This record gives sequence, C-alpha cells and structure tokens, in this order.
Amino acid sequence: MTEQSALLRRIRVWLVFFIVCLVLSGVTAFPLVTELRLAHDALTGWASPVADAFPGLLEWIARVGEGLDTADSQYPFLLYGTDWLAFAHLVIAVAFYGPYRDPVRNIWVIDFGVIACAGIIPLALICGPIRGIPFWWSLIDMAFGVFGVIPLLVVRRHIKRLEALTEPVSTVRRTLPV
Repeated sequence: MTEQSALLRRIRVWLVFFIVCLVLSGVTAFPLVTELRLAHDALTGWASPVADAFPGLLEWIARVGEGLDTADSQYPFLLYGTDWLAFAHLVIAVAFYGPYRDPVRNIWVIDFGVIACAGIIPLALICGPIRGIPFWWSLIDMAFGVFGVIPLLVVRRHIKRLEALTEPVSTVRRTLPV
C-alpha cells in the first residue's frame, strides 16, 4: 500500500466516523419526548446511582421532560424546530461525502466543519444563559464542538499531507511579456 492510498484510507475512516456521529446526533433529535421519558425512567431506576452522584441532572431532566411534554401536548409545532435541527445534522453529514470522494479538492468542507465546531462555544455561552440553561449543561453542549473538531483536524492534517504527495514535483512558471 502506498503512502497516498494509506492516507486516503485514514481520511475516509475518520470521515465515516464523523458522518456517523453527525447522523446519530441528528436522528436522536427527532424523538426528544420519548428520549427524555426514557432518561427520566433510567435516572429514577437502574441509573439512580448517576442521579445520586449528580442530583442536578435528575432535576434538569425532569424539568426538560415536563417542558417537552407540555409542548408536545399543547404546542406540538414547537417540536418542529427540533425536526429541522435533526434535518440540518443530516444535511451537514451529506456535505462530508465531498471530502470522502476527493479530499484535496473538498478540504473547504473540513474547514467549514472546524468553523462550525468553534461556533458551538460562543453559541452555548451566549444563548445558554439567555434560555436559562444550566452552565454545566452548556459545558456538555460545548464538548460537542471540542470533541467534534478533533477528527476534523486529524483529517485536515492528513489531507494536507496527501496534497503535498500529489502535487507535481516541479512546476514551470511561464512569464508573460510585459
């Protein structure tokens, strides 16, 4: 296996991992009401040691679950916003197929992803307090940006190495007469 093909394989493995994470993140935004009920049941049942260790977690899950139940029964159109959130994750995941096919040409998608990951932090720090989100939950949200950027930076480094390997050895400059 050549160094180029090994790099391409590594790039694709990391991208598949990133795409799968985006898809899972998106798909889990659809059934929020059910997920919160399951989380609450878990924290009051088999996962009660977690709730005992983090008492604010159970309180927060109960509050969010109550809000989602109310929205679902009285204002279901509000949950349509989370459907769009889910859809956005899926669409963004599709965009990463470009670098999967041709990493050097589509490195801009990786740069876009890095910028998006960085943008999570100010969003959480600004909008979290405005929406009454506990700071510890904003830290969890920010972790998505921090952990999401890691595979992208690895991929970007590999793409730059691949680009250097695929560049022509010598380039002849043509000068135009003045």
